[in-house]
Amino acid sequence: MKRALIVEFTKMNGAGNDFIVLDNRFYEFSLPELSMLARQFCPRRTGIGADGVLALAASTHAEADYRMIYVNADGSEGTMCGNGARCLALFAHESGFNKRIACMQTISGLCEVHILGEEDASARIYLDAPQNYHDAPNLANQIPNGIRSVHYLWPGTEHLVCLVDNVNQLPLNRWGAALRNDPNLGPKGVNVNFVAVDSNADSRRLQVRTYEKGVEAETLACGTGAIASAVVAQKSGLLVSDVYTVQMPGGVLKVGLETDRVYLEGPVDKVYRGSMEFVFPDLKRQHIPDTCVTE
Repeated sequence: MKRALIVEFTKMNGAGNDFIVLDNRFYEFSLPELSMLARQFCPRRTGIGADGVLALAASTHAEADYRMIYVNADGSEGTMCGNGARCLALFAHESGFNKRIACMQTISGLCEVHILGEEDASARIYLDAPQNYHDAPNLANQIPNGIRSVHYLWPGTEHLVCLVDNVNQLPLNRWGAALRNDPNLGPKGVNVNFVAVDSNADSRRLQVRTYEKGVEAETLACGTGAIASAVVAQKSGLLVSDVYTVQMPGGVLKVGLETDRVYLEGPVDKVYRGSMEFVFPDLKRQHIPDTCVTE
């Protein structure tokens, strides 16, 4: 007989990049179970609606305070999610980790997190400098007319950055889907960022839109995409600075480029808290109190 587990969660977003966040120190969901949960509840018309699931877990690294598990909306495990890490940092801070500066373990390495504000909630994360930068990577598919240049790099996950004149006047979903699975970029594919300089803004900010793998659509913001875009802007001479203001459809992020690391800063919003019934084909969880399980 199928049984349903009552799961408490918090809906959060960072600049519109939204997540279902839960405390996995209690539930101890396996990765396949989190994958099942993401596929069931991330769809926007039939579920809660989110770009992915964030799970706070106990650290397995001596230097880390806690661990982030991130699962995309399609159920695939993500290596790094910049806005997700910022959301989980605030969630962890309010769940007993009272340090304003902490160390988060992720599948792509350790991440230093700073809680900058709680009333006007914001968080900053520090990551190692992006790796595997390739200027003009050789793509199997034809680059659409209107893209001035393409660049590949790995700021915790795979990214392709496409420099364009105007991010608002392009068929993002069509171009993003075509470039996301280019066979020359490996079996995991890439997130595809379209980047331009907003020359009308006093700050000369970057305008960025991102097509995300695992979501298979445009997201309102992408933290690692903002980092990737800032690095390419600097290296290509598009806009040379050490600190970048990145305008994404869901809000503004700040990216700082240091000698051997980068930081991502921006708002974190708690939308609501709730509970969901998660049905397992065969639920055998002796460590879960009976009060959390329904027939």
